[in-house]
Amino acid sequence: MSLRAVPLIAIPLVLYNILVMLGGSGPPADILATRIFSLPVITAPGASMPFTWGDALLFVTLLVLFIEIVKATYTTTASLLDHGLSMLVFVVCLIEFLVVPKAATSIFLFITMATLIDVIAGYTIGIRVAKRDLQIGGGE
Repeated sequence: MSLRAVPLIAIPLVLYNILVMLGGSGPPADILATRIFSLPVITAPGASMPFTWGDALLFVTLLVLFIEIVKATYTTTASLLDHGLSMLVFVVCLIEFLVVPKAATSIFLFITMATLIDVIAGYTIGIRVAKRDLQIGGGE
């Protein structure tokens, strides 16, 4: 099995579960609001912008979503398996969001929406690329 067949969009799901489910006994909002570091802001001297665990999860989610959309432009057997596994990750996210109380946060909703975008974009881009490949090879 190729590494291209592994849906990287599962990384934020796993990170969220490790952070919130195993990270402490407090409410998920408190865990996600924990400051990791602060960045100085140029516009206001002495002010800083806090960077929290929730921000880090969203950053990783957007980065992985971009990589998944780029991966969707390939038309191989591994990419078909990747799309199917991405659908499975979306179903897991959706069920977890609806059933697990600690997953009922806005950060997890954004992760779930990113998995949905990955599934839709993967199939849409895959169909468009395959259609283009057929038109180029059609000889008309």
